[in-house]
Amino acid sequence: MVSDIRVRFAPSPTGYLHVGGARTALYNWLFARHAGGLMILRIEDTDVDRSKPELTTAILESLEWLGLKWDEGPIYQSERLDRYRAMALNLERAGRAYPCFCTPAELQTKRAKAESERRPWKYDGTCRALTEADRERLRAEGKLAAVRFRVPDSGVTTFEDIVFGHIEVDHRDLEDFVLLRSDGHPTYHLGVVADDLDLRITHVIRGADHISNTPKQILMYQALEAPTPIFAHLPLILGPDKQRLSKRHGATSVGAYREQGVLPEALVNFLALLGWTPRGQKEIVAIEEMIRSFDLAAVSKSNAVFDLEKLAWMNSEYLRSLPVERLLPLVKQELSGAGLAMGFKDGEQTEEKLRQTVFLLQSRARTLKDFPGAFRAFFTDDFAFDPEAVKKYWKDAAVAILLDELAGRMAATEPFDLAGTERTLRTLAEEKGVKAGVLINAARVALTGQGVAPGLFDVMLVLGRNRVVSRLRQAADRLRSSEGHGLSQGN
Repeated sequence: MVSDIRVRFAPSPTGYLHVGGARTALYNWLFARHAGGLMILRIEDTDVDRSKPELTTAILESLEWLGLKWDEGPIYQSERLDRYRAMALNLERAGRAYPCFCTPAELQTKRAKAESERRPWKYDGTCRALTEADRERLRAEGKLAAVRFRVPDSGVTTFEDIVFGHIEVDHRDLEDFVLLRSDGHPTYHLGVVADDLDLRITHVIRGADHISNTPKQILMYQALEAPTPIFAHLPLILGPDKQRLSKRHGATSVGAYREQGVLPEALVNFLALLGWTPRGQKEIVAIEEMIRSFDLAAVSKSNAVFDLEKLAWMNSEYLRSLPVERLLPLVKQELSGAGLAMGFKDGEQTEEKLRQTVFLLQSRARTLKDFPGAFRAFFTDDFAFDPEAVKKYWKDAAVAILLDELAGRMAATEPFDLAGTERTLRTLAEEKGVKAGVLINAARVALTGQGVAPGLFDVMLVLGRNRVVSRLRQAADRLRSSEGHGLSQGN
């Protein structure tokens, strides 16, 4: 299906792609894919002081990592300055805009005076009624002029927002806003209207913080005698404390979540549900299903809450279901980044063994970072012991003797498989008159450094006989030399 629907995502490279922007990009992308339309990528880089090429690169990489491939672009506003200046001039010639010679200092003085008198301030129209002779005189004096849009003195501007419904703004509440700054650079209003017109944008899907901008832009469309796009404003994303999402709530950029080991599929799924509920109230929704069922009219007006715990849960669900063929290279990348290469340095960790290890661990992982982190003992002999696990499971002085004896018996166990290793351990426990659980827990700490891990006999198989025997004996030696306390401080 092909349609005339054209949407755009227009980030500003003054920062990284944050989750609010990523959700906006996702909703634009889903809307376009659902309708058979196109999504255009525009880079709003006219803020010369803050826009940085490396941030543009980071934004593009984040979009590609999320799988949100645009259909046209990227189009850079910095390459269209002449177009913006021409549009401002046309509006001025038509009497819908005028030059403003007020300096930033003069405007700030007026604003400060209004604040001291506790009254709202908007531009007072000082330059609105200047004659052409006045303007020529000021230009001759070397005064630089911005260009302001002439808002009608009376009336209202209305529009139907797909999400928020009917919105109406009295023109008396609007100021004559700047289109072109005195340095020749466009403001947001001028750039966005010119671009959306030239790109034939049919639907503008953006954050609710832009609702106040919409009446001004509609007035510009009307002044240009151009068709107005349909607007859909998305609810804000708040932190758990119901405040605007910020760094204090944790990572807020897409790149940061990628670095924390979050899968792109999980983040996309999570972002999609921040304001939109698919049919069936499901939490895990495949991207194909999102495309089929996405509906802007189903987006809530209420602000969404960014729940890190829910994202972690969702990521673990995706990790659990990820084919090991796809997961394995991701784990290798994490291990390499942590200096662990593919696994054990002595070469015992073969490709197949690594595959078995990853398969064993993936159901317990919350992020990719767990593999070189919480699961470190499965990939290197250099790992720490959890002090609480040591205190709980190695408190009995007899543990050292049991671990030493278990090491000797594991060295002779044939075959060294699930049944064989379990039989060896339970036989030893029975002979020594201790519960099998006591020996299982003590051995788990010796092998992994943790009190919680996959089944002990599965752990033994992926570590291999040599490493199991070695770690059991090392644990016994350390327990004897430290009288049961030395390992509580780490390695």
